[in-house]
Parts: sequence; structure tokens; C-alpha cells
Amino acid sequence: VQLQASGGGMVQAGESLRLSCAASGSIFSSSGMGWYRQAPGKQRELVASISRGGITNYADSVKGRFTISRDNAKNTGYLQMNSLKPEDTAVYYCALDPSGWALGYDYWGQGTLVTVSS
Repeated sequence: VQLQASGGGMVQAGESLRLSCAASGSIFSSSGMGWYRQAPGKQRELVASISRGGITNYADSVKGRFTISRDNAKNTGYLQMNSLKPEDTAVYYCALDPSGWALGYDYWGQGTLVTVSS
């Protein structure tokens, strides 16, 4: 399984970006998916997750601003990020949990950089 994250870029505070995570192979639809981020000098943190059944979970810092979704027909997951803040600046990674529960991730993408300027 390979994951390809894309959609990062440089935006100003208040703007939006949509990240995509394209998965190869046939396990995407049965897997849970998560988006993590890691800012310089900080630990990686979970941003959002979605289980096989569509149950979503968000970090408090992004609730109401970010939306995770998936299109199983396209083997692709998304992270819609609105009202971006400078503190959202980080490398964003997508990951898959083959169990479907979006709890333990076995497969990781390469990361896409999001930079938010004030």
C-alpha cells in the first residue's frame, strides 16, 4: 500500500486548503484513515481521523475548521482546512489503519507541507 499526500502550499491566515491522500491497493475502503501533522520542533499530533464506518474525530484545535472525508470509489481521503491559522503550519501526513478503526496506523504517506502566514 502506498499513500500519496498532496495539496499543501503556502496561504495567508483565514484562507483554505484541501489536502488529498490517494491510496494504492485495495484496502482503502476497509481501512480507517487519519491525518497527522508535525510542526518544527514539535511532536507529531493527530489532526483528524475517520473510521471505515465514517466515524470522525478531531483535535480540539481544529474542530469547526477542518473536515475529514473519504471517497472510497476513488481510494482517496481528504482534509478540508478552513480558516487557517499560522499555528496550523506543519507537514501533514495521511495514514491508514487496516483494522478500520482509525486507531493504529500501519501505512503512512510522505507528507505535504502547509505554511500559513499571518
